[in-house]
Amino acid sequence: MRNAALMLGLIGGLWGMVVGFFSFAYTDLLIRYPDLAEFTGGVANIGPIRVMSLAAPVMAIAGAAMARSVNGLGGVLLLVSSAGMYLTFGFGVFTMFPIAMCALAGVLALAARQPDPH
Repeated sequence: MRNAALMLGLIGGLWGMVVGFFSFAYTDLLIRYPDLAEFTGGVANIGPIRVMSLAAPVMAIAGAAMARSVNGLGGVLLLVSSAGMYLTFGFGVFTMFPIAMCALAGVLALAARQPDPH
């Protein structure tokens, strides 16, 4: 189960990096070109989006890396990352996979009680 948490968390974190990259870039465009918000609708809170664009994928990748050795802390980081992505970016076509993969990886990491057999 720890190996599955490692792989799912890593894939979820990498996909979360893609979402974070485009979210950060979009907010940067809104800061540089305020007229763009009239055309696209803009966002309400730029700050949390910019913070979670970096923090959520990093937490997911760090949690995945810890899933084999320190599974409790790794599982918590994965679940916090998943919750952060959900609360910040919402559940949509591009966020459903990183949210689901990180959440499942977090549950698997927390449920693993003994090391995986080799």
